[in-house]
Amino acid sequence: MTEKSGIVVGVDGSAESDAAIGWATKEAVMREQPITLVHAIPPVITTWPGGLLDASYLEAQEVNARDVLEKAQKTVHTGAGDSPAPKIEARVVNSSPPWALAEASRDAVMTVVGTRGLGAIGRAVVGSVSSGLLHHGHGPVAVVHAEYGRAADRSLPVLLGVDGSPASEGATALAFEEASRRGVDLVALHAWSDVGVFPALGMDWHRYEDQGHEILAERLAGWQEQYPDVPVHRRIVCDQPARWLVDTSQEAQLVVVGSHGRGGFAGLLLGSVAGKVAHAAAAPVIVVRPR
Repeated sequence: MTEKSGIVVGVDGSAESDAAIGWATKEAVMREQPITLVHAIPPVITTWPGGLLDASYLEAQEVNARDVLEKAQKTVHTGAGDSPAPKIEARVVNSSPPWALAEASRDAVMTVVGTRGLGAIGRAVVGSVSSGLLHHGHGPVAVVHAEYGRAADRSLPVLLGVDGSPASEGATALAFEEASRRGVDLVALHAWSDVGVFPALGMDWHRYEDQGHEILAERLAGWQEQYPDVPVHRRIVCDQPARWLVDTSQEAQLVVVGSHGRGGFAGLLLGSVAGKVAHAAAAPVIVVRPR
């Protein structure tokens, strides 16, 4: 297996992009990793209102790319604060942003994007790049809101979504690592159902609760031994893991979930939970994708 190195950040000059760069810079400093800034220029549309695109448009795209990357590099140096800035590589890719970042993520320790960015003509594209990367990226994918500074309190815990499958092992490993690096607690949340069912009359809630505690104990035991410095708080909820994770993210500095699994986090790969949490959480979210 090729050794992964470096943190890749998608940049486009938007406020969300700046937030992603700032968060990624702190992550790179903490991990002692370089940063690769990737700006993608989408394929040229052959027709345009008013006629064919001309060379001046293509030149404007190239000039904009240079300006965006120059600004992004300054943001990295500012974000590093008193620490030495990480080594920076600036890269322009002629491709759609989701595809360019998905390809770059193959060799990255982590790939970071904002929740939305700017399209080719400067209008906001809500979630298109981050959603594409969550579906097709490789390894950990971090999604950062422009308002992430609200959750920048470094004393807040890391929030981990845990299900009962081996698929969540990567997320669990990363969550413990992140909590240990930050010197904070870990909150492990498990939902025994993902279908929005509240306890009905006569339902043996305690049985499900006991099973949830068993799953958490099994999934966390080895990692707690490996990271004895990380205090762990376990939380069992009955349903709707996305809602619980989003609500609990108000009191977390980072949320970590797996890309798919069983039980409380079924279906993460194709949609509902990962997308909802990544785009609605009050803190940056890392979705751990398979390599």
